[in-house]
Amino acid sequence: MWIADGWKDYELLDCGGGEKLERWGDKLLVRPDPQAIWPAPRRHSGWRSPDGRYFRSSTGGGHWDKGKLPAQWQVHYRDLTFQVKPMNFKHTGLFPEQAVNWDFARQKIRSAGRPISVLNLFAYTGAATVACAAAGASVCHVDAAKGMVAWARENARASGLEDRPIRWIVDDCAKFVEREIRRGRTYDAIIMDPPSYGRGPTGEVWKLEESLYPFVELCSRVLSDSPLFVLINSYTTGLAPSVLTYILEMVVAKKYGGHTQSEEIGLPVTETGLALPCGATGRWMAE
Repeated sequence: MWIADGWKDYELLDCGGGEKLERWGDKLLVRPDPQAIWPAPRRHSGWRSPDGRYFRSSTGGGHWDKGKLPAQWQVHYRDLTFQVKPMNFKHTGLFPEQAVNWDFARQKIRSAGRPISVLNLFAYTGAATVACAAAGASVCHVDAAKGMVAWARENARASGLEDRPIRWIVDDCAKFVEREIRRGRTYDAIIMDPPSYGRGPTGEVWKLEESLYPFVELCSRVLSDSPLFVLINSYTTGLAPSVLTYILEMVVAKKYGGHTQSEEIGLPVTETGLALPCGATGRWMAE
């Protein structure tokens, strides 16, 4: 497992009973987590008096108790700054386990010895975009949600990167890639974090198990002649990391050589010393 253990402003204090207790800066949150199925003694006082807690509803969805929380606040990871905002369906706008992928991308970009262009798809609030831009890459950030792209721009400003070469695109990712193919535009690296399920702007259904392979095939057509890396992240429960290896080997490595690694990613748990699994990541890298 690749474990995101470089945080100072985030800490997974404890988890169990379908929930996790987290520290975001100086704020304590309790949020649901479907992986934490074991019982927890809940010795930490934060379980009893968090600053915010998300309650699931038995009929679907849920709600926040945010009595002690500001509308937003900042957390830092290394030299990056992100805006945290408790929002619908338990999210905060940041997935801290993804720090392992930010570090990977930054190291690859910095050691490339040449200008690198990155295409970040399903880019959400732009943590990977900000990380790549900070490492010196030019980035094309694509997400279908206008509000998420606006939030990503806030994160770039908060990190002092608003003047970096970042293209902010509000669009359906597949349609955007198709247009880039027609334009003849290419990228040295691709990052994608597709949802398990979703609908496009004109009703197209996205199911990861059915859509991921053809989407990766499509994206491979915008890779440059000397690509640096391709990274796929998946939160879909039950999708083994080796599935991502197969896809990357069959689509990218078959054409460009290089090698592929895939692993679970996770967060260290302070109370137990174990790690909470948070999905899987597959990485193709040039030799």
